Amino acid sequence: MLDFLKQLTDPESIISYGGLALLLFVVFAETGLLIGFFLPGDSLIFISGMICRTKPELLGVNITVLLILLIVAAVIGNMAGYWFGHKVGPALFNRKDSWLFKKRYLETTRTFYDKNGGKTLILGRFLPIIRTFAPILAGIIKIPFGRFMLFNIAGAVAWIVSLGLCGYFLGQIKWVQENIGYIVIFLIVITLIPVATTWIRSKRKS
Repeated sequence: MLDFLKQLTDPESIISYGGLALLLFVVFAETGLLIGFFLPGDSLIFISGMICRTKPELLGVNITVLLILLIVAAVIGNMAGYWFGHKVGPALFNRKDSWLFKKRYLETTRTFYDKNGGKTLILGRFLPIIRTFAPILAGIIKIPFGRFMLFNIAGAVAWIVSLGLCGYFLGQIKWVQENIGYIVIFLIVITLIPVATTWIRSKRKS
């Protein structure tokens, strides 16, 4: 199972297949499309920073350009999510569960938002599922667009720059290069803990 997960999150196979365009699409989709919650945003940003240092030919840009493009993709993704939530509105809360959409994802995000307010749009960037549904929820409850954009940009910069630069500087360490699969799995597990805690709290409240 561990070997399977390592192959599934192998950075070179993902980036080699689609390059910079696929990387930008993943970041956009995870924050802007309802189906994007399962995409590995955190690990790919970390790994893209690492590859930008060790194998720059795979992406064809330097770290500054890479970070700017990723931030733009993340900001536009959240704007798309906000627009979707603004248009669809409360209908999502009444929608039946399907193999793709689970109402508990939205309920978990609402519980997280009740606790953290607008900061959810910043903190949620680092948490899978919540970073997909937070801008949608912001659109549903009609947060003023100017305030939304302030949190949107701040969250995108914090998320992209921190993970991208960590990958860029740590990626030159041999131990990191040899154990990237385990590091990716660690990132996935550590970011899922707050989501699981929030989901349990929302179940107890209901």
